[in-house]
Amino acid sequence: MKKVALIIILWMIWTFMSMGWKLANANAGEIKSSEYNKAVIAHVIKEKISGNGVDHSALMKQELNVLVYAMSLEMANIIEKHLPYILEGLASEIRQNADNEYKCSLLKDTNVACN
Repeated sequence: MKKVALIIILWMIWTFMSMGWKLANANAGEIKSSEYNKAVIAHVIKEKISGNGVDHSALMKQELNVLVYAMSLEMANIIEKHLPYILEGLASEIRQNADNEYKCSLLKDTNVACN
């Protein structure tokens, strides 16, 4: 009876996780990770039923690695999208510093203070 209840609970968790991933990825128009989630959850269920333990720390470490990888790809896309604006700001700052240095070099032999 405990195994049946466990299977039902794990199935419900799997269903909610699958629906959550589908909703989370719906905006991007891609559902890449659903097969991976199904495989992981099926493995956990299989190991739980067979009586073998699941190394939760290793599983969590792997999931965090997947999330970090996904976030790094997203950050790369954002940086690529906004890079022209970032470079424009840096170029503007470099021009201002060069202008200030040139102004100071012109004023170094005068009584006018350079900022």
